[in-house]
Amino acid sequence: MRKNFWVFFAMMMMILPAMIFTVSCAKKAVEADSEFEEPIEEIAEEPVEEPETGISDEELMAQQRREDELRRKEMEFSSEDVYFEFDSSTLQSSAQRILTDKADYMIAKPEIGVTIEGHCDERGTEAYNMALGERRADSAKSFIVNMGVDDSRVNIISYGEEKPMDTGGDEEAWAKNRRAHFEVE
Repeated sequence: MRKNFWVFFAMMMMILPAMIFTVSCAKKAVEADSEFEEPIEEIAEEPVEEPETGISDEELMAQQRREDELRRKEMEFSSEDVYFEFDSSTLQSSAQRILTDKADYMIAKPEIGVTIEGHCDERGTEAYNMALGERRADSAKSFIVNMGVDDSRVNIISYGEEKPMDTGGDEEAWAKNRRAHFEVE
């Protein structure tokens, strides 16, 4: 019983000062002294007129569609990889379609450069996979350059098996890792 009393006493000693401090720190309303207040002037906003551009609404909409299409292609550019068959650097028809779109985008945006990264699955020696990754990146570069992109705008690098997209050890994971990836510079 005595132990309960001391526990209760200790709790009250902690709670009571907190309650007093909270109550004593209440904010008081401050009354404004009207003698020093200045009236606030309302500023009327005048409508802002758009400058005449000489472009019709249809032309503006067409321009907006073109810009939207370029933004969509820009997003696809880095997110869409080119995939290869096992132990191959030959471009499939699906890879050629993707590379054609990438070349078209680069031609439309001459200010960008790209680095093509060659990747492999984990099978094979490290040296073999580095060489295969380089052949894959070079194959993609050659295709884009043949489509009309200046050679100086395209760099290649091989990561071999160093940066897998999927770390699984089955054919599905390996297929995801046999790729060329594109990074805008």
